[in-house]
Amino acid sequence: MAVGPELISPKSSRVSAARRLARRNFRGKERLFLAEGPQAVREAAAHSDTLVELFATPDAAERYADIVAEARTAGAKVHLADEDVIADISTTVTPQGLVGVCRFLDTPFDTILAARPKLVAVLAHVRDPGNAGTVLRCADAAGADAVVLTDASVDLYNPKSVRASVGSLFHLPVAVGVPVERAVQGLKDAGVRILAADGAGEDDLDTELDRGTMGTPTAWIFGNEAWGLPEETRALADAVVRVPIHGKAESLNLATAAAVCLYASARAQRAPGGCRSVTPS
Repeated sequence: MAVGPELISPKSSRVSAARRLARRNFRGKERLFLAEGPQAVREAAAHSDTLVELFATPDAAERYADIVAEARTAGAKVHLADEDVIADISTTVTPQGLVGVCRFLDTPFDTILAARPKLVAVLAHVRDPGNAGTVLRCADAAGADAVVLTDASVDLYNPKSVRASVGSLFHLPVAVGVPVERAVQGLKDAGVRILAADGAGEDDLDTELDRGTMGTPTAWIFGNEAWGLPEETRALADAVVRVPIHGKAESLNLATAAAVCLYASARAQRAPGGCRSVTPS
């Protein structure tokens, strides 16, 4: 199946430019990032005016002909590339034959506030890109309205963050580089209750649920994987809440704790009768 011109040269300026997007300073300068694999590329193509270019091996272009067609419909330039070129551009050990170049798509924080969000995840001092992407995926799955990455957190467009989000990066608004004080005050002014998730919290999640206090608009602050939230950040919250450990586990990792907290809020914010499933039966 012919899907485009001859294989692009490894020395092409387009290949060189895509390769440089593995570096944060170049991503920031060009406001472009890489999305790798069929799921991420499909989501990018479906997100208005986001996918700029697509590099695909001939085998991948045939296997994922529908994604290539979506990319072209979205206005992206499609380049056929051999496996060595894809491996050179890709940041994964085993590339899947598709690498997209995408425009930045973060949302201004004020735009998020204007939408009157009911459930928000705030990542404060989160440095691990895999954790950041996984929390973004959890927020998407729980039906959160937005995610905020503070100015002390990892780059949203780090290739590991993008991969770990498994396409969720393209599903919900994300604000980046927001000072934690501004994030908290802005959300409070918008009528959102601030809960800091911390293992040393004076209340636990079960207590909050029993009190019936979690049905209001809520933002959860999640901290660094290794040392949690600093005292000055905890002091900004309306409450500091720990996830109860009923067994003998020492603790939960960041992404797991975030999933538990976000789903608890999502459940509390829905009408009695249980969460509405989005999975086809």
